[in-house]
Amino acid sequence: MTTLDESMTPLWMIGCGNMGGAMLTRWIAAGLDPAAVTVVRPSGRPVAPGIRVVSAIPADETPPRTLILAVKPQKLASVAADVASVLGPDSLIVSILAGVRVAGLRGYFPNAGAIVRALPNTPVAIGKGVVGLHAGDEADADARDAAVALMAPLGLVEWIADEDQFDLITALSGSGPAFLFRFVDALATAGADLGLPADQAARLALATVEGAALLAAASDETPGKLAERVASPGGSTRKGLEVLDAEGGLLLLLRETLAAATRRNAEMAAEAVRA
Repeated sequence: MTTLDESMTPLWMIGCGNMGGAMLTRWIAAGLDPAAVTVVRPSGRPVAPGIRVVSAIPADETPPRTLILAVKPQKLASVAADVASVLGPDSLIVSILAGVRVAGLRGYFPNAGAIVRALPNTPVAIGKGVVGLHAGDEADADARDAAVALMAPLGLVEWIADEDQFDLITALSGSGPAFLFRFVDALATAGADLGLPADQAARLALATVEGAALLAAASDETPGKLAERVASPGGSTRKGLEVLDAEGGLLLLLRETLAAATRRNAEMAAEAVRA
């Protein structure tokens, strides 16, 4: 387990919804001192034992070394001035705001240090997530290393060179868990429709997907090659794959799924800019 060190603190999180909470859960498990964390949320509701929660931006304090922007994109304009007032040149901003580009963030926070966009997905709560990162040219090697060190306990960390690809990455990795959950549910429902007890089909489907994913992650072969290894010529698996592969059915379905999610991400980004 990667441990977070004191160079990343004090850490402030502005907003703490489902994703922010998932990230904090993992960071605390990875050794982040709760006493070094401040969460700013209007409700003031507690987050986790030992974490300070305030309803407004604290004034006259040491600038945070790391600041996580986790509010809804539509609320950025309303909190930006107060946030900017407490940032210093050594403050690293990590934004998980969908659709808000680095250049737009710099406009709100001209005096802050480096700015990094991060795209996490919900499995970060158990250290099995995916985090896409993008930073502008102004972010030096130290800032990039700090961003990677911060995100490493959450799962796979990938730099995204082209910021225009963030909408697609959001569709693939950000929305991907929901698509996979739906597949598991459909696999179980299909088994129940064909005669298995529903609860048993659900257990079998979930365990099958979990085991297959772990096997694929540990293998040097691609998932496509692994599928071919399971599918003997003329066997039952081959017959099932023929249904999935007919006229590119599964591939076309997923391509359309990602395209639809990508388009909506772009639309929401435009709405956030207008807000």
